[in-house]
Amino acid sequence: MAAGALPQVPRLTSLSHGGGCGCKIAPALLTQLLRGAALPAPAAALLVGRETGDDAAVYRLNDEQAVIATTDFFMPIVDDPYDFGRIAATNALSDVYAMGGTPLFALAIVGMPIKVLPAEVIRDILGGGESVCRSVGIPIAGGHSIDSVEPIYGLVAVGLVHPRDVRRNSTAAAGDVLVLSKPLGVGILSAALKKGWLDADGYRVLVETTTQLNLAGPAVARLPGVHAMTDVTGFGLLGHLLGMCRASGVAATLDDRALPVLPGAMALAERGAVTGASARNWASYGAEVGLAPALGETRRALLCDPQTSGGLLVSCAEAAVPQVLAEFARQGCSTASVIGRIAGAGGGVEVTA
Repeated sequence: MAAGALPQVPRLTSLSHGGGCGCKIAPALLTQLLRGAALPAPAAALLVGRETGDDAAVYRLNDEQAVIATTDFFMPIVDDPYDFGRIAATNALSDVYAMGGTPLFALAIVGMPIKVLPAEVIRDILGGGESVCRSVGIPIAGGHSIDSVEPIYGLVAVGLVHPRDVRRNSTAAAGDVLVLSKPLGVGILSAALKKGWLDADGYRVLVETTTQLNLAGPAVARLPGVHAMTDVTGFGLLGHLLGMCRASGVAATLDDRALPVLPGAMALAERGAVTGASARNWASYGAEVGLAPALGETRRALLCDPQTSGGLLVSCAEAAVPQVLAEFARQGCSTASVIGRIAGAGGGVEVTA
């Protein structure tokens, strides 16, 4: 190295074994880890706890207000530090929107290899998260930081909702239509980025979808006929739909042809840009899924693909669908699509070709 030259800054994604919501512990292992853990003592004010694996906790303050509390953090999904911060913050706030609420403030969760990353890179990560919070008018009011081997960033997000507008993952009803607000394929694009296969247009698509806030959540939750809602993140579309089905005591059908998919994602998946998390997801819950014989491994990988900062999955009466789609379109989700139905009592998901 020449005298006075600065050391080369490593790619953020090279410092972590996984990225984005693909870092999540596999569903089956998580279930095993939590087995036998005591549930919180019954409390009338705790409207949503962890019984059904919902997106956030909700605590009733009074007849008009309930507080939403959630946390989400992960390792880099992209190499640009500012974009990493933006994606992580958008993802964390999504859980508030998925419950039908509006964010109030956030706390930062920061773990950085301080002997590896320069201070300016870490500041850019924090700045990206701050920019997202600023865009929705909330402060990052504090947080906690540690020196860690891998870069980690995220938020504790606190929000507010009227108790009647809380939308759980456990209240889907037989006959409901399923609507998905964002296209699938984030994990595939992120895997392609790590392999060096993602071009500039693909990177733009990746960042645009993962930094698109699920702002429609509160308005959608207030629509008559909207029964249940969750966001699609690390367990993939199948994993989060199965969570809704288990919690609600229902079964569902998906139409593979109706699934919205990010441009270029399927071609990249065919080349081998598939995350390890998609295979872990399938191993965790594949026994509960009936796949049409015509669907091959690539489509299965898409259905299990971890969606960092993914879209909202809404279960609603058929009469509510036009309003739900219109609300998503008003907030920039023009590809929101009807992707299936709640079939009735039972369990599991059938995917048709």
